[in-house]
Amino acid sequence: MTHRYRVPMSSPDLTDAEREAVAAVLRTPNLSMGGEIQAFEEAFRRYTGARHAIGVNSGTAGLHLCVRAAGIEEGDWVLTTPFSFVASVNVLLFERAVPVFVDVDPLTGNMNPHLARQAVKDLTSGGAAARPWLPRRGFNSGTNGCLKAILPVDVFGQPADLEPILEIAAHFNLKVIEDSCEALGAEYKGCPAGRLGHMGVYAFYPNKQITTGEGGVIVTDDEAAANLMRALRNQGRAPGDTWLQHTYLGYNYRLDEMSAALGRVQMQRLDEMIAKRQRVADWYQQRLAEIPGVECPQVAPTTTRVSWFVYVVRFAPELDRDQIAAELEGQGIPARPYFLPIHLQPYMVERFGYQPGDFPVTEDLGRRGLALPFSSVMSEDQVDLVCMELNKIVQHVRKVL
Repeated sequence: MTHRYRVPMSSPDLTDAEREAVAAVLRTPNLSMGGEIQAFEEAFRRYTGARHAIGVNSGTAGLHLCVRAAGIEEGDWVLTTPFSFVASVNVLLFERAVPVFVDVDPLTGNMNPHLARQAVKDLTSGGAAARPWLPRRGFNSGTNGCLKAILPVDVFGQPADLEPILEIAAHFNLKVIEDSCEALGAEYKGCPAGRLGHMGVYAFYPNKQITTGEGGVIVTDDEAAANLMRALRNQGRAPGDTWLQHTYLGYNYRLDEMSAALGRVQMQRLDEMIAKRQRVADWYQQRLAEIPGVECPQVAPTTTRVSWFVYVVRFAPELDRDQIAAELEGQGIPARPYFLPIHLQPYMVERFGYQPGDFPVTEDLGRRGLALPFSSVMSEDQVDLVCMELNKIVQHVRKVL
């Protein structure tokens, strides 16, 4: 496509305060490991109530450090879901662990807690009961593997139903790593998303609730885990190491000072931007409710605050989602499928032998879901335009059927 979009897919919400904060860093010699990252982390400690906050250069980096801190190693099993961005699985593969999938709740796209409970019981019982949950191939431990952790994902800004997941995890002494990369500011039964598991991770790509360009933050109350993750993000330098001493095999996962300064100011505006995103979601809800065959996102009873990341609608099964997306594109309106199931990504099929039909709810949501343009700076006129064009296209597709 060569013509300009009439509405952007997403846009960061920036003011002169953010621009000045970044410019102020550039007027100093301290571009990394300075006061801004400390202030940014302190903002997260205050906002979430966590004892520790560790700034990193992406949500993926944050999840990877959590996997390391949880002691997950080669051959270990980690329960998670295939309806997510690929990073939540890739961080397990980095350590040669085995992602064990359970299907998701059809309302939210989050981990189905009933399936999770059964999977944990079977996987910890040993023997033949574990086998139906495991991939067809690509793991070395067979049924002698060990379930070490659960990694639920808070999809699209709505927390997973974590209470039953935490109960089963506690019973079997499993770590819970909460992927809240899409859910900063959301609440589950009044508790901040990211604060329910042993460790939680937020991310700040430009389409997120706040942005640092690229970046992430880990929150935890576990001091030993926090100290290890701080060392690992800084090339494995432990407290007391000199500049060229490295106690651990680590990574360059540091967040630079310019990004931290941007994030510090964005955090001051977080509640304002969440409210603006809610307003845009409400505009969509009002208009899309009148279009037959279009299902708006629904909020679970356990979600006491949604923090909209993207706005994903679902189409009735008889409507061709891809055709609708293509026709929207032709009208200068971008739209994106959300998500393509992880288990059907080519590298996952090759490695683990997954097949269509393995996780029917995930596949159904992946087949029918479409993210519409969305951001906190979106205007009501832009929402009107998207909904008007979508309505025309849906009516046209229906007539062709």
